[in-house]
Amino acid sequence: MPTAIWTGTISFGLVTVPVRAVSATRSRDVRFNQLEETTGARIRYRKVSEQTGDEVPNEKIVKGYEVSPGQYVTVTDDEMRALAPKASRTIDIEDFVDLDRIDPIYFEQPYYLAPDPNSVRPYRLLVDAMTDLRKVAIGRIVLRSKERLVAIRPYEGLLCLETMRYEDEVVPVGDVIGPLEEDSEPAARELEMARQLVASLEADFEPTKYHDTYREEMLALIDKKAAGEEIVERPAAEEPGKVLDLMAALEASLARSKAGGGYADAAPARVRRAPAKKAATKKATASRAAPAKAASKKAPAKTTRAKKSA
Repeated sequence: MPTAIWTGTISFGLVTVPVRAVSATRSRDVRFNQLEETTGARIRYRKVSEQTGDEVPNEKIVKGYEVSPGQYVTVTDDEMRALAPKASRTIDIEDFVDLDRIDPIYFEQPYYLAPDPNSVRPYRLLVDAMTDLRKVAIGRIVLRSKERLVAIRPYEGLLCLETMRYEDEVVPVGDVIGPLEEDSEPAARELEMARQLVASLEADFEPTKYHDTYREEMLALIDKKAAGEEIVERPAAEEPGKVLDLMAALEASLARSKAGGGYADAAPARVRRAPAKKAATKKATASRAAPAKAASKKAPAKTTRAKKSA
């Protein structure tokens, strides 16, 4: 059973529901340590003063906020503790809102809310009511000494708590993307073809069909190197050319979709592409024409057995 990061109660009206929060996700990223190339020794980071170059112990380090270039205001731990929100074991529901009214951009980190074994009935009551009405509860929680805005929603018969971003933490679209050009509006025929293409690719979301292929390939590479196998670098994939004829691209894509073809291959011949450099074209053509086993005939790069990190 995962360790609970928070225990307390959900409160709405005069009803309280004891729960405990456990993380609903886990990182599967491949993480590396930095090593010295010649010895394989771990590289460590030390906190060093820019002025003296000497290492500074933790007890001599204070927090500073930069108010202007090179100018800092220091804040003590006591001052930070005085401003910290009072620890609370209650999530007070402030509002119930429609699930469809919350854009996913506001969601941050999910946690499962497990019921107290002695209070399953009020927990089920809240789950069923919110499920029937398609409502999400909005409240606040003090998590790791910080008050967080949260959304609680039904998920597979249980409650899932999502920490949320505040409104001023979401960058307005207009700040990063200017208005679209007026002459970029698609023609009616293009829009109809795009709708047909989207409809032809419609499917139920099945999370198990999507895989982190980079992570899988990286772990396979590590296993081979740890076993002392020689690694042959595969040829680089051909860069897709720029589509110059939008209508031709839509027609070709729709035809391929109706025929049951995939989109991982090269672009359809009917789509006019920007010319590529001749050398790159010859290299890509040769790599496609050669069978997969031919790569193993190349002179393999010399590799060494991976050193076990400390």
